[in-house]
Amino acid sequence: MREIAGINLHLPAIRPALSELLRSDEPRVRLRNGSYHHFRRSELEYLASLLEEDEADRLKVPIVLEISTLHRGYFRVRGRVEVKVIEKVLGTYDPLDERDEGLYPRYLLPRIRRALPTTTTYAFVPE
Repeated sequence: MREIAGINLHLPAIRPALSELLRSDEPRVRLRNGSYHHFRRSELEYLASLLEEDEADRLKVPIVLEISTLHRGYFRVRGRVEVKVIEKVLGTYDPLDERDEGLYPRYLLPRIRRALPTTTTYAFVPE
C-alpha cells in the first residue's frame, strides 16, 4: 500500500469542479506531492462543450482513469458526469444508458489521453 501511495503522488489533493477552473485566471490544481498541475484553457472549454450547463459544477477535474489490479486489461472511470465525458470522447455515449461507473479496455487509453491530455490522469488502485 505504501508503494501504491508513492506511485499516486501525482494525483491532486482536491479535484475542483470544471466550472471553478473555467472562472480561474490560472486554472491549476495542487498535487499530493506539493507541486501544481496546470490545465489548458482550451481543453477545459472543450469539456464544457460536451456537457449541459449544470453539469460543469459536478464534473471534477482531472478525470481519474483508474488502473486496477483486479481488472487486467481494463481501466475504470467513476462518476456519472465523468463517464459521460469519456463516452462522448469515445463516441459511445448513450443518453438512455447513463452510468455512475464505466469499465473500458486499456487500448482506449491513448485515444482519451490524446483528446484530454491535461484534464485526465492515471491512478493505480490495488484491489
